[in-house]
Amino acid sequence: MKKLVLIPVFAITIIACNSGGEDKKAELEKLKQQEAEIKAKIVLVEAELAKNDSAPKGIAIEVQKIIAETFKNYIDVQGRVDADENVSLSTEMPGTITKINVKVGDEVRVGQVLAETDAKAISQQMSDLQTNTDLVNQIFEKQKNLWEQKIGTEVQYLQAKTNKESMEKKMAALQEQLRMTKIISPINGTVDAIDIKIGQAVAPGMPAIRVINFSNLKVKADVAESYASKIKKGSEVIVYFSDMNDTVVSKVNFVARAINNASRTFLVEVLLDNKKEYHPNMVARLNINDYQSPTPVLTVPVKAIQKDENSEPFVYLAEGNKAKKQLVKVGKQYNGKAEIIDGLRDGDMLVTLGYDIVNDGDVVIYKK
Repeated sequence: MKKLVLIPVFAITIIACNSGGEDKKAELEKLKQQEAEIKAKIVLVEAELAKNDSAPKGIAIEVQKIIAETFKNYIDVQGRVDADENVSLSTEMPGTITKINVKVGDEVRVGQVLAETDAKAISQQMSDLQTNTDLVNQIFEKQKNLWEQKIGTEVQYLQAKTNKESMEKKMAALQEQLRMTKIISPINGTVDAIDIKIGQAVAPGMPAIRVINFSNLKVKADVAESYASKIKKGSEVIVYFSDMNDTVVSKVNFVARAINNASRTFLVEVLLDNKKEYHPNMVARLNINDYQSPTPVLTVPVKAIQKDENSEPFVYLAEGNKAKKQLVKVGKQYNGKAEIIDGLRDGDMLVTLGYDIVNDGDVVIYKK
């Protein structure tokens, strides 16, 4: 009975051992496969390292060839657009507006009547005076003829002459009063504003109509006293209009000799290009040329200039595959460029990228 029980148990043990051996073989095959993959990766990494080891050693830089050029320095000031012929007109006599002969934007000429006030009273006086003037002129002509014929007295002739001249003066006075009832343009220009209406009562000094000659605009600016000896008539000026995104290259047309006691500034004026539409009182930035090198000079970017422990300015040059520290003497600076008075030669290769990480004598490579 006992032998019959042991036979099945022994059989189960043999089956289990056979199954465990098959799993181990599968695991071994998997590990060998992973080993092969790792070895292949090791070969690739070693090849990459070998490739990098063969690459040239050095600090990557960019360079710029130094070429002599004319160096200009500018000062920056704020100005405003102004017009020489910019007039605000008003009536010369109190009255009521009866006519407005123009509208905003109209082109007008010198002597053109822009508006009129009530002149009925003056016109009536002139009509009455004209009747008397005609009579006095007739009497004068008769007395003159008689006097030329030696008829009558000299007193009668002189009295008739005096009456005639008196009437002419009165008529001239009334004509001047009539003229003063009209608003007349003293310039050629454009009507920029009308501040009156028909039926409105006006008085001398009250703004009525503004006329501007836009063909003669200029920019005015106040410049610090320290530049008085550097800015001359004819100096180059770059005018920036930020609101219009526009630039005009012009010249200084006028430089005041007097210094303002309060602000310690002097006035400069710059003519504008009349081909474009500018507006009086518009803000502008003026870059006025106050220095220009007499001959072409060497310039470098300001950012490339460094200072050593002795506060001496220097730059790095590239000579072959090495960096060289070069002391320089710096002149004026403007718009990110510096004038080099001494220390560099035409054709030197200036390090413009990597200058802050190289040292004198370092091996360098050029970026492509």
